[in-house]
Amino acid sequence: MSPPLRLGTRGSRLALWQAEWVRDGLAALRDAPPIEIVRIETSGDRIQNVPLSTVGGRDFFTKDIEDALLDGRIDFAVHSLKDLATALPSGLALGAVLERADPRDALVSPDGIGFDDLPEGARVGTSSLRRIAFLRRARPDLQAMELRGNVPTRLAKLDRGEYDAVLLACAGLDRLGLGDRISERLDVERFTPAPGQGAVGIEIRADDPDTAQWIVQLQDAETRGRTDAERAFLNHLGGGCSVPIGAFSRIDDGRLHLFARVGALDGRADVHGAHEGRVGEGDAVGRELAERLAEAGAGEILEAIRTTAGGTG
Repeated sequence: MSPPLRLGTRGSRLALWQAEWVRDGLAALRDAPPIEIVRIETSGDRIQNVPLSTVGGRDFFTKDIEDALLDGRIDFAVHSLKDLATALPSGLALGAVLERADPRDALVSPDGIGFDDLPEGARVGTSSLRRIAFLRRARPDLQAMELRGNVPTRLAKLDRGEYDAVLLACAGLDRLGLGDRISERLDVERFTPAPGQGAVGIEIRADDPDTAQWIVQLQDAETRGRTDAERAFLNHLGGGCSVPIGAFSRIDDGRLHLFARVGALDGRADVHGAHEGRVGEGDAVGRELAERLAEAGAGEILEAIRTTAGGTG
């Protein structure tokens, strides 16, 4: 029997769901090696008492796992694609992107109240600067409040009355069987998702073709093409975890359509736009839209945020 491939993942319920999904997909392949799941605690798991925007670095939830991959403790890693940097550390590669779940943001409120019906001054929990910016743009009367923890922890805080509503990802709630908690699945142009949101990425060592040959068989070509465009937009605009950037793509009539939004944290400034191109040319589509929005004012918005935050994230 072939030696097992070691799959690295965070230990949250959602991360383990994703890891087990990948494991089961590999197990269904003919002659596939056994898979061993290795849980790795990340900085993001250990540090829970500070806002995500203050710690800097998109690798807050990935660096410890990538270190294990680079030094050979694991053979591949499973991530929520939105957490994975657009420029991976030297020696690592994105081996596959799996079929995407619902990429939209979700509003969860105790009584099922939708976003527009939340009362003035309602306390809305989120740890995402992107969601804060779009929230303040749409409803400046609402209070955006820091919310940390895994999905069940965040819902428990809502249920205890610490918040009037929370913003989460639809994909995570659906995958954990909690889709019935969603009060509203928010429009992608109003609350443009994070690039890659709803997709799962598998990271491998660039010099490991033996592992790559198994991983690539799980790839969903359409999701890869769409998320490549979104991640290209983020990369060319110079974005990261501490800047409010959303990007969402779709394929329609054989064309790749990309919509993106950049918002100021106070909600007063907002730049958005769309571009399209051939399927398979996601990098070019993302780059061109990034250049267009940068010229339209997105660059000034991002620079002001970075200056205030004291870093690029």
